[in-house]
Amino acid sequence: MNENLDPIDRRILRELQADATISVADLAERVGLSQTPCWKRIKRLTDDGVIERRVALLDRDKLDLGLVVFVAVRAARHDEEWLNAFARGASSLPEVVEFYRMSGETDYLLKVIVRDIAAYDRFYKRLIAAAPLGDVSSSFAMEQIKFTTALPL
Repeated sequence: MNENLDPIDRRILRELQADATISVADLAERVGLSQTPCWKRIKRLTDDGVIERRVALLDRDKLDLGLVVFVAVRAARHDEEWLNAFARGASSLPEVVEFYRMSGETDYLLKVIVRDIAAYDRFYKRLIAAAPLGDVSSSFAMEQIKFTTALPL
């Protein structure tokens, strides 16, 4: 963990991860600071890149995006040209919400969110057009047991 973060910085970050819309006054009170020093810490954490951005988390079910699919991809080739084509193609698909290069038998893992199986099929056809793939395996999430965007501080 970043040695430059003191316990108050960590409390600020925990609070902002729970609710980024909290006012500086309320945040300052929760972490035991006055408003100006609290605001300066938030600004420093933002300027230092510790706070990347603040976003709104949406309810997938209320937006009719109830299907989560984990897509394991094995590369057809292992060269920079293929990787760049696949990375560009997969990253450009809005249904891909997370995308990782992996170690082990799976080369790439994508987390995909779509409405239903038919929407996934349409997505799949666009994905395989991005670059030649060696193998694609899709696992459909049956139940979400834990979800958080909060990092363990």
